Amino acid sequence: MSATRLLVLGVVRMYGRAHGYQVRRELLTWSADKWANVQPGSIYHALKKMTAEDLLEQVDVEPGDGGPDRVAYRLTGEGEQEYQVLLSKALSDPQLNHPDLSAAISLMTTLPRARVINLLRHRLVHLEAEQRQAGLMLEELKVNVGLGTPEHVGELYRLWGGITDASLAWLQGLIERLEAGDYVMADEPGEPFGAPPAR
Repeated sequence: MSATRLLVLGVVRMYGRAHGYQVRRELLTWSADKWANVQPGSIYHALKKMTAEDLLEQVDVEPGDGGPDRVAYRLTGEGEQEYQVLLSKALSDPQLNHPDLSAAISLMTTLPRARVINLLRHRLVHLEAEQRQAGLMLEELKVNVGLGTPEHVGELYRLWGGITDASLAWLQGLIERLEAGDYVMADEPGEPFGAPPAR
């Protein structure tokens, strides 16, 4: 999965229609270039690629200020479906890397509260299994050191366990905050961040 793909779809969806410069400017205000490695070239590439895939459609061309014309895009029905799938997968799948989860967290308010909580609980179950696995591997190491496994390999299992522990603590806290009503979500009164404009 590509964090850039999800973020570009999310920003175009948020504006209703947007050109590449708007998408780039918005993502820079989120510092996505730092935590998701979103670069200007990857934004324009994603817009063109997703247009070719019928996830986006061109809706307007504005003359550029002394530069190239600006093409505005909006999501198609297939684009909305792709956005929902990518966002749900990034929230629930612990195998996806940090940029994907970061992109999903930045856009999670575009989903209903109960759906986000359920997706995060799915991730939680997998992380709990990883935590148990790291503990088991440390226990096995005690037996295997006598069979030739280097003792320092245990540091890898401790690292894995430490990262998993920190991820679990953060995730449990996020679920608790969502259950307590933090943040305005898509199915609630008010203006959730990232929601598309009313039509």
